[in-house]
Amino acid sequence: MAEIPETMDAAYVDRLGSADEIRFGRLPVPQTGPTDVLVAVEVVTVNPVDTFVRSGGYRTSTPFPFVIGRDLVGTVVAAGPGAAGFSVGDRVWSNSLGHGGRQGSFAQYAAVPAERLYHLPDGVDPVQAVGVAHMAATAWLGLFRHGGVRMGQTVFIGGGAGNVGRAAVSLAVAAGARVIASAGGADLDRVRAAGAAFVVDYRDPAATEQLRAAAPGGVDLHWDTSGHHDFDAALEVLADGGRLLLTAAGPQTRVPLPVSAAYTRDV
Repeated sequence: MAEIPETMDAAYVDRLGSADEIRFGRLPVPQTGPTDVLVAVEVVTVNPVDTFVRSGGYRTSTPFPFVIGRDLVGTVVAAGPGAAGFSVGDRVWSNSLGHGGRQGSFAQYAAVPAERLYHLPDGVDPVQAVGVAHMAATAWLGLFRHGGVRMGQTVFIGGGAGNVGRAAVSLAVAAGARVIASAGGADLDRVRAAGAAFVVDYRDPAATEQLRAAAPGGVDLHWDTSGHHDFDAALEVLADGGRLLLTAAGPQTRVPLPVSAAYTRDV
């Protein structure tokens, strides 16, 4: 393994703001603690949340100079004594840097807490891995950790052709749920191909009526991954006791919540 240099190239900000604040230059290679792993970064990707953090729209600790970026695939070059399971030379991935005081991935090296680092399976293409890691992890967390989806339930996925939306459709179908979804007219077939039982064009004025007809008993989970939330329409489709999952909204999003209707139906 090559000797680790003292400095590295990185994309970083000295203050929060527009994309014009991003700098590219030399920074010290990050120091690692006893439970950290130092990764030589090979591939990164850009997510909307990166722009939220960089702009200040997503309030989180950003010690300056702050390297931006959530995701990476790379190779372990050093591991602390408490970073069990990781050795020099291991291929790894992470999707939770650049947030909560953790420096980001847009650099030649990144210090990753061991609990936020995962082994890259043999034979997996690193570009494909970094491209799906964030959206697939978001879909899994939304459906199963927060949404409590179980086999036989009915799930609505809004924005089913988007990155997170299509991953959510595929994962819900794989878990034995029945999926109904919305998408733009040109993308309906793509969402059906991902396994959705029924797909409606979200621009259709009769979309809510079509969704109610497709799920007469209501949906157990309503998740509009596009971030364009219409709570009145969602409550028309939700079953009593259903779950309404919120994600992907921009920092300035403000949507009225019909509290009484949600409360009295145990949503």
